[in-house]
Amino acid sequence: MNIAVYCSAKDIIPEEYLALGDELGKWLAENGHTLVYGGATGGLMSRVSNAARAAGGEVIGVVPRRIIEAGRLAKNCTKIHKVASMSRRKQKMREIADCFVCLPGSYGTLDEMYDVIASGTVGEHRKPIIILNYKGFYEGLKAEAAHMKELQFLPEQEHYMPLYVETMEDVKTILNDIK
Repeated sequence: MNIAVYCSAKDIIPEEYLALGDELGKWLAENGHTLVYGGATGGLMSRVSNAARAAGGEVIGVVPRRIIEAGRLAKNCTKIHKVASMSRRKQKMREIADCFVCLPGSYGTLDEMYDVIASGTVGEHRKPIIILNYKGFYEGLKAEAAHMKELQFLPEQEHYMPLYVETMEDVKTILNDIK
């Protein structure tokens, strides 16, 4: 299964968050999955891709021109799709992936996450998105969604919803169930 992972590219974050990338990348490879990610260096992106490659996994990078020009193209990809822009990166990753996993991240991660959710909401795909709410990292997003639902900006019964989980074991269980 092709699993897109969205996550932080920052190096200076707590080690316990970086270790999530090691754990997920290794597990993906050991379970025969292909990692699809942004193809850049830094932070969780490097950790998840390095761990997948070290465990013998396939790694597909989808890299915008600006990332390449900035000298941040990862060297560990088994396949690279070079794209013109961040928008095209999101589109290509949605096309390639069978499902999505969001680890902690910043604006870029949120942008990718919401792109998948919005496109799923309008019926462009039915691919699951799993959001790791490690140590409550995404509690604010969950609260905002509840607020939008309370005010009826979101329907009571959504047809496409992200799956929030609390542990990496939960992520693995859901991915195993998708097979």
